Order: sequence, then structure tokens, then C-alpha cells
Amino acid sequence: PLKFFGLTNRFRRHGQESQRERIKQELYGFNKTVEHGFPHQPSALGFSPGLQLLAIGTRSGAIKLYGGPGVEFMGLHDENAAVTQVHFLPHQVSGCSTHTLAAPYHMLHSHFAPPSVTRVTAVLAHSSGDLLLLGTEGGHVFIVKVPGFRELEERNISLEKVTNSVPEEYGGRRSLEHVESLQENPVNPRQVLIGYGRGLMVIWDLDSQSAVKHIPATQQLESVWWTEDGGHVLSSHSDGSYCRWKVAGDDPQSEQEKSEVPYGEDPQKVNTVFLSVEADKTQPPFLFLSGGMPRASYGDRHCISVIHSKTHVALDFTSRIIDFFKHIHTVEEELVVIDLQTEGWPVIQTPYLVPLHCSAITCSHHVSAIPLKLWERVLSAGTLQNTHYSKKPWPMTGGQNLAPDPPQRDLLLTGHEDGTVRFWDASGVCLYPMYKLSTAGVFLTDSDPNDNLNQGTEGEWPPFRKVGCFDPYSDDPRLGIQKIHLCKYSGYLTVAGTAGQILVLELNDEAAEQTVEATVADLLQGQEGFRWKGHTRLEVREEPVTFPPGFQPFALVQCQPPAVVTALTLHSEWKLVTFGTSHGFGLYDYQQKNNVLVRCTLNPSDQLAMEGPLSRVKSIKKSLRQSFRRIRRSRVSLRKHHVNNAAKLQQANARLEAELAEMELAPVQRKIEPRSPDDSFTGLVRTLYFADTFLSDSSHNTPSLWAGTNGGSVFAYQLRLPPVERRGEDPVTAHPAKEIQLMHRAPVVGILVLDGHGSPLPEPLEVAHDLARSPDMQGSHSLLVISEEQFKVFTLPKVSSKMKLKLTAIDGSRVRRVGVAWFGSTRTDDYGESGLTVLTNQGDLHVVSLPGVKLQVQYPCIRREDVSGIASCVFTKHGQGFYLISPSEFERFSLSARCVVEPRSLVEVSSETPSTTQPRALPDGASVERR
Repeated sequence: PLKFFGLTNRFRRHGQESQRERIKQELYGFNKTVEHGFPHQPSALGFSPGLQLLAIGTRSGAIKLYGGPGVEFMGLHDENAAVTQVHFLPHQVSGCSTHTLAAPYHMLHSHFAPPSVTRVTAVLAHSSGDLLLLGTEGGHVFIVKVPGFRELEERNISLEKVTNSVPEEYGGRRSLEHVESLQENPVNPRQVLIGYGRGLMVIWDLDSQSAVKHIPATQQLESVWWTEDGGHVLSSHSDGSYCRWKVAGDDPQSEQEKSEVPYGEDPQKVNTVFLSVEADKTQPPFLFLSGGMPRASYGDRHCISVIHSKTHVALDFTSRIIDFFKHIHTVEEELVVIDLQTEGWPVIQTPYLVPLHCSAITCSHHVSAIPLKLWERVLSAGTLQNTHYSKKPWPMTGGQNLAPDPPQRDLLLTGHEDGTVRFWDASGVCLYPMYKLSTAGVFLTDSDPNDNLNQGTEGEWPPFRKVGCFDPYSDDPRLGIQKIHLCKYSGYLTVAGTAGQILVLELNDEAAEQTVEATVADLLQGQEGFRWKGHTRLEVREEPVTFPPGFQPFALVQCQPPAVVTALTLHSEWKLVTFGTSHGFGLYDYQQKNNVLVRCTLNPSDQLAMEGPLSRVKSIKKSLRQSFRRIRRSRVSLRKHHVNNAAKLQQANARLEAELAEMELAPVQRKIEPRSPDDSFTGLVRTLYFADTFLSDSSHNTPSLWAGTNGGSVFAYQLRLPPVERRGEDPVTAHPAKEIQLMHRAPVVGILVLDGHGSPLPEPLEVAHDLARSPDMQGSHSLLVISEEQFKVFTLPKVSSKMKLKLTAIDGSRVRRVGVAWFGSTRTDDYGESGLTVLTNQGDLHVVSLPGVKLQVQYPCIRREDVSGIASCVFTKHGQGFYLISPSEFERFSLSARCVVEPRSLVEVSSETPSTTQPRALPDGASVERR
């Protein structure tokens, strides 16, 4: 009987486990779905007019394709080789690295052993769709049959063939150098122009396999363009000049008709690259020039000059120019599209590839299921900001977006180093910019007097015009946004910064002029023996400030000392905001504009918290401080006349402080061990939480505030709110209620209260808007405290231990990020479960069930060495997440089997007109990066 009982129990348990596994498959599934933002370190650009597709290659070997909004594809080379050229061929896209073009790499090396000879320097995808011409560093041109990549040896254009076809004065390999450019005759596809580095250009006939004309340029060649009628060739050179050559007629030597240096005779020039486009047969052509500025005066400028009739503008970018064609300019940090058909040549707003890092991203905040009214108001405020953009639609229309419409409206808010908060439409594949909020106007800042130099004045030469929004510099690094919290129901927003500033803002559809007064929150509470050694607080403007439509600040809290704000939570129903730093936490009533509570959590032995930049390890703090001192001494001794060194050092310190403020250091492998109360930053506040629950007894619920610290402490305060009719007059009070000290003193990274049904309490105002059911206030509530090492459940109000799940094992996993999410079933709309989404310092993702606190699934996501990626992760309420894979790109992932946002695209390629895929607008098929 015992054996029989054991067998039946085993079978029953196995059946339950099998059923649970099926449910897991319906609830959970890990996918990396899409990359938002601008590709990191772009190195090449290509465009297909026929397919209307844009291709961008990167230094890491990635090739990304973009068509109409939502149409995206991505490929990655196996080897980590930079893509320097991208060319569209019929039915495929080919990327070229520095030495290789897929199969031709091995093929070329079989004929010419030295890599320097076979290094590909120029590529021409012939309009016939059958041939690919590869120019090399050794001066040879290889002709390859596509798509099979078979070399046509008998048709190769060797250096010897070329030198034998031109006059003796141009003979010899030394006088020709590498192949700089390959261009097809637009009216005779059998003729190809070969441009050599030393300056000579040869028109080669593919049928007769001989040179039919040569162009005797003597200056170092930079680029070549063949006019649309085939009668002239334009060439640009290293001295900043460009020349016009007549190639029509039977004369074997072309004549120079024109030579011009756009920005004056000056031997100290940056190289010129140009592109000419016929806008209209009845209108003068557009002439585009990249570079050509005098080095002595403008060597640090990255410009594309546009000349059309008597209009001449030098478009001034803030990063290096990678490549450009027709209306598209790609610089190293952003994509710029300019409408040349509208007066003033305005920029067209891009629906994707927007530079998320216009200013460095310092924090992120995601809000799901935005109400339509709030969405429209935010969009309207953003539209008023974007009146300078062109009204023309996005010109890239290739492919079909097959993805269904997003089921809801989602916002991603990013905080930046320059004090701005940007609102992004994160509902679908395209992360679209909606609105930008700037907090700098509230404060007096030391603006850079050179900011206006890029704008130019009337009559100035060169005629500069600043283009693009990428701006890596901050007027004052103290403005950096560290924490954001938006209430989607009330329209209240709170943001906190690097210098201890907390702003409360409300959405206003009209411009308003007002003064923002600061309320000081002294977190040291008069404790003696502490002296702040970090940065000073920001000075608030005393005069009224005009704020544009959108989110406008009306309340300000200034922490003292002005340390980085490490935690922030808003409760719009109670009109309260709570904040924390490395010294303590406070509670602020933004309706009455006064402090309700200020609590110091600073350990008497924790002197490092008074230093300024945050750190967890004294040795790291000491070594960093010594490193910066050495940098400062070396710079002062070598370049005393460089007055901007202090600003650079301040910016470096600010970035360091922002990174260390996240407390994300390299993973440490260890067992669970008690931590000493003397450890650094034990008083740093990691999490804050509002809850309406049971603190004093099991029959009376009350509003409460919970705070968790880096030293494993949890503080609970009972809040007493006056009745609604007296809310504006009677004070809000806070009384100490509970205090918990975790045994191992592990940092508390999350606090959550579960109702009588084991469900997380709803968000403020969520029940009032009929978007959540009322919490169960009949059964007993539970308190879930999430530390870096374990999930522990306590009963309320007695705060006795109920259950726990230990995450940290011998491999050293620690919780770095945690969120609450709803996982819907893929089988039925009627079933779903709440769970905790967890990211560890190993880069692994976990889902922990509620209220049972059991580990459900685990997936590897981020490399454990990618500390910044782990630190930047943010979860959504529906099982998705974002993290930075580079300073300019978010990787989007999903833990939910049901809620997945990913590209679903289709591009139909016609085989009948392969010539339409030839990118005629490319100047020479090569990237400026190679130069």
C-alpha cells in the first residue's frame, strides 16, 4: 500500500507539473525583437531608388535596412569586420568590409598574394545586374559575375592594361596608385570611368576592353561624378578644388572646362567630396560638397555645402559625415533628411533612426496603456515644438509593414545629461519622438558662449547653418536627469536630477509665465561631523520664467546636500512625491508645497557618502580620484592656456557620477554572507513605495510610505491625509510605524504589497478610471521585500516572515532590476498571471510568480560584462523591456509569449528591371569613412 500510494502521488504530481509546463509555454517566451535608435558607429550608407530602401553598415559588421515606417531588416557578419561600402544588387544587398566582399575576398587573394594589392577600395554594381566591378589598392579592377560571385578573369582590368592605353607620361603604377572611384556612364552602360588616387581618370570600354579616353588631372583625387547627360565629368581633389571635364566627342584626352575652389585659395584644406544632382531640366543643378573648409579656421567643422543657383549654404553638423546622397545626409551620430523642394530647405522629421542620444541618456521610464486624452495633449505640445520641420511626408516608402496595429499606446521617457526629458512613442516598431521637455530654464546655468557660433550671421562666409540635433555637450552636468515618474491618469510628472533637485510638473495646453520657488529638504537633519565635498546646488531663477505648452514646473524640492537622487515615486491621488539620496529620504506635499517628512539614513561611519560621486568600493573611489588628479595635473602642466579643460573634467566627473550612482559594478561571485553595517553607502535609498494597507491592525487600512536602503533596512511610515474638503489647508502627517532589518543587510531594490487575493495593489487612480479592480481589503495583506539576494514575504500588519526565495547562489547572481508585469495567455484572453520580471548582474532574466514567489523561467539576455546595458534596463507592465546596447540604441525584448512588438516586413523585388536598383545618387560607391 505504501508503494501504491507513492506511485499514485508521483503520477498526480507529474500530471500537475506537465500542466504547469503547458501554462508556462502559453505565458512566457523570450525574444529580442527590435533595435530602436540610430546604429552605433555607422560606417557606410546605401540607397536603392527602385526599392526605396536605405541601408546602413556599421563598424561591428551589421547591415540594417529601412523602408517605410515599420519596415526593418537586419543582418550581421560572422566576423567583426567594419562595413565600409554598401551596394544594392538585384534580389540582394551586399556589404563590403575593408578587405573583403564575401566570396571575392578568397578569389582575389588566389591571384595576388599581398593583401595590400587586393584590398577593395571602390565598388561599382553595374546597372545590368550581372556584373560587379571591384577596384583595389593595387590599382587593379576585378570584374565579377553576380549573383554567383564568379570572377571573369579574361575581362579584369589590370594596371598594365591601363598604363599601356594612356600616354607614357601617365604610365607606371606609382603615378596611378589605388582605384579611388568607379562610375558608370549614365547614357552608355558599357563605359566605366576609373579614377586613380594620383588623379588620372580613364574611361574604359567593357566590350573592346580598352581605354577610350583619359582625363589628365594631376591633383590627388577624392571623388568623381558623371553628369546625367554623359557629356561631362566632375572631379574633386585634395586641395579643396573641383573640376569640370568635357568627355563627349572623339578626342582621347578630355579638356578641363572649369576649376573652382569654393572657399578660396588655401593650401591647408580638408578634402572635398561632392555630388551633383539635376533637380529639374529647367532649373540649375544642385551641387553638394562635403568638406573643403580651410583647416586653420574651420578644421573642426563637419559640413556639407549646398549650392543651387545663387543660394549657397554650408550645413554644419555636430559629428563626422559618413556618406550622403540626394536628400539624405548621414553623419556619425544621426540621419538628417533635408527637403530641397521647399523654401528654406527645412529638415524632414524622421519616423525612425532618431538619435536617442542627442544628449547622453541617463535614465529611462516606461508607461503602458496611455489614455487617449493625455496622448493627444502630449502629441499636441510636441507638434508646437516642431513647426520648423518640413510638412513633406517621409520620402522612404519601400516594403510593406505587415505588423498589426499596436494594441495600446505606450510611452518611453528618457532623461538626459543636459536636463531634458524626451517622450517617445514606444507602441510599435518605430520609436517615434513626440515631445521634448527641458528643465534648464528653471535654473541659472553657465551656458557656453560658443553655442551661437554655429548659427551664422547674414553675409558671413562660409554661410554656416547648424543642422541636426545631436549635441554631446551639456551646459551644466548638474542638470542631468536621474529619475522620472509620470502619472498617466492625472498628467502629473516628477523628475529628479544630479544635484538633488526634484521638479513637479503638470500638463498645460497654454504657455504660462511663473516663478518656481524651491523648498529645501535638509537630509542631514542637523547631524554634526559631516561636510559635503561634492558639487553645489543649482541656483533657481528668481524672476518669472515663460514655459511653453506642455509639462510646466510648479514645485521644486532641493535636497541638501545636493547629492544624486537615487529613488523617486509620485502618488497623484494623495498629491505626494517621495525622494531619496545617499543621505536619506523625504516626503513632499506638492499641493501645499511643503515637506511632510525628512529622514536621515546616513551611517555615522559612512564618510564616502559626503564625497559626491557615488561608489561602493573604497579602492575604486580612491583610484578614480587619483586618476582624475593625474589627468588634471598633466593637462595643467602641458596646456595651461586651454581654459576649457576644467569644463571637460567637470563633464567627465558628471558622467562618472551618473554611472556610479546606478551602483552597477562588475559582477562578483560569492556566497551569501552577512554584510558589515560599516560598508559604504548603507544609507543610500534604493526604492520608495506608496501603499494603502494595514500597518497598525488588521481591521484598519491606512496610507503608508515604505523606503528600502542599501544596507538592508526597510522603513515604513503611516500617513494621515485630511479629508478631501480640507486637503488644501490641513497638513499631511507621517508617523513611524515599522522598521525591518534584513539579516544579511543586502540592498533592498524593490518593495511590493499584495492584497488579500495575492495581487499587487493597483496604481494610484487606476481603480477610479475603471482600469483595475479594487484591491481585496478583507483578507490579510502581504509585504514582499526584494533584496539583491532574495525575495522575502512578510505578513501584515505583524510583519512576520511567511516565505522566501533565495536568488543568490554560488555563481553570485544578484538582482539588479525588478518590475511587476501581467502575462496574458496566448491560448485564451480570459487567463493571465501577475509576476515579477527580474534582471540579474549576470545579465539573466527571470520571471518570479506572485503570490507564491516561485521561479518560473530563466533566459540569458545581456552579457554579464555589459555593465551599462544592465544598468539601463527598464521593464514594462506587460512583460517587455528595453536596455541600451550602445549609447544610441535600445534593444527591445519580450518575456511575454502574448505581448510581442517586432518588425513584420515584406519587400517584393522585381527581376525585370534590375537597373532600377542601381544607386545613381551615390558619388563613387565609397564611404567617406574610408578616407
